[in-house]
Amino acid sequence: MDVNERIERFQELVRQDPDNDMAHFTLGGAYAQADRPADAAECYIRCTELNESMSKAFQLAGASLIAAGETERAAEVLAKGFAVASEHGDMMPKNAMADLLTQIGAPVPKQEKVKAEVVDAGFVCKKTGRPGSPIARVPFRTGVGAWIQENLSDETWKEWIALGTKVINELRLDLSKDEHSLVYDYAMRRYIGLDNETFKARMEGAEPQRPSEEYTDIVDQMLERINQMEQYKGEAHQNLR
Repeated sequence: MDVNERIERFQELVRQDPDNDMAHFTLGGAYAQADRPADAAECYIRCTELNESMSKAFQLAGASLIAAGETERAAEVLAKGFAVASEHGDMMPKNAMADLLTQIGAPVPKQEKVKAEVVDAGFVCKKTGRPGSPIARVPFRTGVGAWIQENLSDETWKEWIALGTKVINELRLDLSKDEHSLVYDYAMRRYIGLDNETFKARMEGAEPQRPSEEYTDIVDQMLERINQMEQYKGEAHQNLR
Protein backbone atom coordinates (compact mmCIF):
# COMPACT_ATOMS: atom_id res chain seq x y z
CA MET A 1 0.00 0.00 0.00
CA ASP A 2 1.46 3.36 -0.96
CA VAL A 3 1.46 6.39 1.31
CA ASN A 4 -1.52 8.04 -0.39
CA GLU A 5 -3.67 4.98 0.26
CA ARG A 6 -2.52 5.03 3.90
CA ILE A 7 -3.51 8.69 4.16
CA GLU A 8 -6.96 7.96 2.78
CA ARG A 9 -7.52 5.13 5.23
CA PHE A 10 -6.35 7.15 8.22
CA GLN A 11 -8.47 10.10 7.08
CA GLU A 12 -11.44 7.77 7.19
CA LEU A 13 -10.50 6.72 10.74
CA VAL A 14 -10.47 10.38 11.78
CA ARG A 15 -13.86 10.94 10.14
CA GLN A 16 -15.30 7.94 11.96
CA ASP A 17 -13.84 8.89 15.34
CA PRO A 18 -12.82 12.58 15.35
CA ASP A 19 -12.11 12.59 19.09
CA ASN A 20 -9.57 9.75 18.88
CA ASP A 21 -6.18 11.30 19.61
CA MET A 22 -4.26 8.32 18.22
CA ALA A 23 -6.18 8.48 14.93
CA HIS A 24 -4.95 12.05 14.43
CA PHE A 25 -1.45 11.05 15.57
CA THR A 26 -1.29 8.22 13.05
CA LEU A 27 -2.65 10.38 10.23
CA GLY A 28 0.05 12.92 11.06
CA GLY A 29 2.65 10.21 10.62
CA ALA A 30 1.26 9.30 7.21
CA TYR A 31 1.32 12.96 6.12
CA ALA A 32 4.92 13.24 7.33
CA GLN A 33 5.86 10.15 5.33
CA ALA A 34 4.27 11.78 2.26
CA ASP A 35 6.40 14.92 2.80
CA ARG A 36 3.36 17.02 3.72
CA PRO A 37 4.70 18.66 6.91
CA ALA A 38 2.02 21.36 7.17
CA ASP A 39 -0.76 18.75 7.14
CA ALA A 40 1.21 16.55 9.53
CA ALA A 41 1.61 19.46 11.95
CA GLU A 42 -2.14 20.12 12.05
CA CYS A 43 -2.83 16.47 12.88
CA TYR A 44 -0.26 16.40 15.66
CA ILE A 45 -1.60 19.66 17.08
CA ARG A 46 -5.14 18.27 17.05
CA CYS A 47 -3.80 15.24 18.92
CA THR A 48 -2.41 17.52 21.63
CA GLU A 49 -5.75 19.31 21.88
CA LEU A 50 -7.47 15.99 22.53
CA ASN A 51 -4.73 14.67 24.81
CA GLU A 52 -2.71 17.51 26.30
CA SER A 53 -0.29 15.11 28.00
CA MET A 54 0.89 13.66 24.65
CA SER A 55 4.34 15.26 24.68
CA LYS A 56 5.53 13.24 21.67
CA ALA A 57 2.81 14.84 19.55
CA PHE A 58 4.06 18.30 20.57
CA GLN A 59 7.56 17.29 19.50
CA LEU A 60 6.45 16.01 16.10
CA ALA A 61 4.16 19.01 15.58
CA GLY A 62 7.07 21.34 16.19
CA ALA A 63 9.37 19.41 13.86
CA SER A 64 6.71 19.41 11.15
CA LEU A 65 6.12 23.15 11.50
CA ILE A 66 9.86 23.75 11.15
CA ALA A 67 9.89 21.62 8.01
CA ALA A 68 6.95 23.68 6.70
CA GLY A 69 8.83 26.93 7.33
CA GLU A 70 6.58 28.06 10.20
CA THR A 71 9.34 28.60 12.75
CA GLU A 72 7.49 31.19 14.85
CA ARG A 73 4.53 28.90 15.35
CA ALA A 74 6.90 25.96 15.89
CA ALA A 75 8.58 27.85 18.73
CA GLU A 76 5.20 28.35 20.45
CA VAL A 77 4.22 24.70 20.09
CA LEU A 78 7.62 23.42 21.22
CA ALA A 79 7.72 25.72 24.24
CA LYS A 80 4.31 24.47 25.34
CA GLY A 81 5.30 20.88 24.65
CA PHE A 82 8.55 21.30 26.59
CA ALA A 83 6.55 22.44 29.62
CA VAL A 84 4.18 19.46 29.27
CA ALA A 85 7.05 16.98 28.92
CA SER A 86 8.90 18.51 31.84
CA GLU A 87 5.79 18.43 34.00
CA HIS A 88 5.20 14.74 33.30
CA GLY A 89 8.83 13.64 33.36
CA ASP A 90 8.92 12.68 29.65
CA MET A 91 12.66 13.08 29.24
CA MET A 92 13.17 12.01 25.62
CA PRO A 93 10.53 14.32 24.06
CA LYS A 94 11.64 17.12 26.39
CA ASN A 95 15.25 16.87 25.28
CA ALA A 96 14.25 16.56 21.62
CA MET A 97 12.13 19.71 21.86
CA ALA A 98 14.96 21.58 23.56
CA ASP A 99 17.20 20.64 20.61
CA LEU A 100 14.58 21.83 18.10
CA LEU A 101 14.15 25.13 19.89
CA THR A 102 17.91 25.64 19.86
CA GLN A 103 18.06 24.83 16.14
CA ILE A 104 15.62 27.64 15.30
CA GLY A 105 17.21 30.10 17.69
CA ALA A 106 14.31 30.12 20.14
CA PRO A 107 14.81 30.17 23.91
CA VAL A 108 14.48 26.91 25.80
CA PRO A 109 12.09 27.36 28.76
CA LYS A 110 13.37 26.77 32.24
CA GLN A 111 12.95 23.16 33.23
CA GLU A 112 9.91 22.74 35.42
CA LYS A 113 9.90 20.27 38.24
CA VAL A 114 7.65 17.26 37.92
CA LYS A 115 4.38 17.95 39.67
CA ALA A 116 4.18 16.42 43.12
CA GLU A 117 0.75 15.00 42.32
CA VAL A 118 2.03 13.06 39.30
CA VAL A 119 2.62 10.11 41.63
CA ASP A 120 -0.24 9.21 43.92
CA ALA A 121 0.95 6.93 46.71
CA GLY A 122 -2.61 5.67 47.08
CA PHE A 123 -2.78 4.35 43.51
CA VAL A 124 -0.72 1.31 42.54
CA CYS A 125 -0.39 0.29 38.91
CA LYS A 126 -1.44 -3.31 38.35
CA LYS A 127 1.21 -3.86 35.68
CA THR A 128 4.25 -2.40 37.44
CA GLY A 129 3.25 -2.78 41.08
CA ARG A 130 4.45 0.77 41.67
CA PRO A 131 2.59 3.90 42.81
CA GLY A 132 1.60 6.16 39.95
CA SER A 133 -0.80 8.76 38.67
CA PRO A 134 -4.36 7.62 37.88
CA ILE A 135 -5.48 8.00 34.27
CA ALA A 136 -7.61 11.13 34.05
CA ARG A 137 -10.14 9.82 31.55
CA VAL A 138 -11.24 6.47 30.16
CA PRO A 139 -9.08 5.75 27.07
CA PHE A 140 -12.09 4.36 25.18
CA ARG A 141 -15.71 3.72 26.07
CA THR A 142 -15.70 -0.04 26.59
CA GLY A 143 -15.33 -2.38 29.51
CA VAL A 144 -11.66 -2.75 28.61
CA GLY A 145 -11.24 1.02 28.68
CA ALA A 146 -12.72 1.11 32.17
CA TRP A 147 -10.38 -1.70 33.29
CA ILE A 148 -7.39 0.24 31.97
CA GLN A 149 -8.38 3.36 33.88
CA GLU A 150 -9.00 1.38 37.07
CA ASN A 151 -5.81 -0.70 36.97
CA LEU A 152 -3.05 1.12 35.09
CA SER A 153 -1.14 4.25 35.98
CA ASP A 154 -1.01 7.15 33.57
CA GLU A 155 2.74 6.54 33.26
CA THR A 156 2.22 2.93 32.15
CA TRP A 157 -0.53 3.91 29.71
CA LYS A 158 1.71 6.54 28.11
CA GLU A 159 4.45 3.93 27.80
CA TRP A 160 2.01 1.75 25.87
CA ILE A 161 1.00 4.63 23.58
CA ALA A 162 4.66 5.15 22.70
CA LEU A 163 5.25 1.44 22.17
CA GLY A 164 1.96 1.05 20.27
CA THR A 165 3.14 3.72 17.84
CA LYS A 166 6.30 1.68 17.29
CA VAL A 167 4.21 -1.43 16.68
CA ILE A 168 2.18 0.45 14.06
CA ASN A 169 5.28 1.80 12.35
CA GLU A 170 7.41 -1.34 12.57
CA LEU A 171 4.69 -3.63 11.23
CA ARG A 172 3.28 -0.98 8.87
CA LEU A 173 -0.18 -1.47 10.26
CA ASP A 174 -3.22 0.12 8.68
CA LEU A 175 -5.72 0.38 11.54
CA SER A 176 -8.65 0.75 9.17
CA LYS A 177 -8.13 -2.95 8.32
CA ASP A 178 -9.72 -5.42 10.70
CA GLU A 179 -6.71 -7.76 10.76
CA HIS A 180 -4.29 -4.94 11.51
CA SER A 181 -6.56 -3.57 14.22
CA LEU A 182 -6.55 -7.02 15.83
CA VAL A 183 -2.74 -6.95 15.81
CA TYR A 184 -2.69 -3.63 17.64
CA ASP A 185 -5.29 -4.79 20.17
CA TYR A 186 -3.41 -8.06 20.75
CA ALA A 187 -0.15 -6.18 21.37
CA MET A 188 -1.92 -3.83 23.78
CA ARG A 189 -3.48 -6.67 25.78
CA ARG A 190 -0.13 -8.46 25.97
CA TYR A 191 1.69 -5.35 27.11
CA ILE A 192 -0.78 -4.22 29.76
CA GLY A 193 -1.36 -7.75 31.08
CA LEU A 194 -5.06 -8.06 30.28
CA ASP A 195 -5.79 -11.80 30.33
CA ASN A 196 -8.57 -13.49 28.40
CA GLU A 197 -10.79 -14.15 31.41
CA THR A 198 -10.70 -10.53 32.52
CA PHE A 199 -11.38 -9.41 28.95
CA LYS A 200 -14.46 -11.66 28.78
CA ALA A 201 -15.71 -10.45 32.15
CA ARG A 202 -15.38 -6.82 31.12
CA MET A 203 -16.76 -7.31 27.62
CA GLU A 204 -19.96 -9.16 28.55
CA GLY A 205 -18.61 -12.59 27.70
CA ALA A 206 -17.07 -11.72 24.33
CA GLU A 207 -13.94 -13.68 23.49
CA PRO A 208 -10.82 -11.64 22.66
CA GLN A 209 -9.95 -12.04 18.99
CA ARG A 210 -6.44 -12.92 17.93
CA PRO A 211 -4.72 -11.98 14.69
CA SER A 212 -3.06 -14.62 12.54
CA GLU A 213 -0.11 -16.53 13.97
CA GLU A 214 2.42 -14.73 11.76
CA TYR A 215 1.50 -11.50 13.51
CA THR A 216 1.27 -12.87 17.05
CA ASP A 217 4.74 -14.39 16.68
CA ILE A 218 6.40 -11.13 15.67
CA VAL A 219 4.47 -9.10 18.26
CA ASP A 220 5.58 -11.54 20.97
CA GLN A 221 9.19 -11.17 19.81
CA MET A 222 8.92 -7.39 19.87
CA LEU A 223 7.49 -7.34 23.37
CA GLU A 224 10.14 -9.75 24.61
CA ARG A 225 12.75 -7.34 23.31
CA ILE A 226 11.04 -4.19 24.54
CA ASN A 227 14.33 -2.69 25.69
CA GLN A 228 15.99 -3.46 22.37
CA MET A 229 13.30 -2.25 19.98
CA GLU A 230 15.74 -0.15 17.95
CA GLN A 231 17.41 -3.29 16.63
CA TYR A 232 14.55 -3.66 14.14
CA LYS A 233 15.50 -0.37 12.45
CA GLY A 234 12.11 -0.13 10.77
CA GLU A 235 12.29 -3.57 9.20
CA ALA A 236 10.28 -5.72 11.61
CA HIS A 237 7.63 -6.18 8.95
CA GLN A 238 10.13 -8.24 6.96
CA ASN A 239 9.89 -10.96 9.59
CA LEU A 240 6.30 -11.61 8.54
CA ARG A 241 5.88 -14.64 6.33
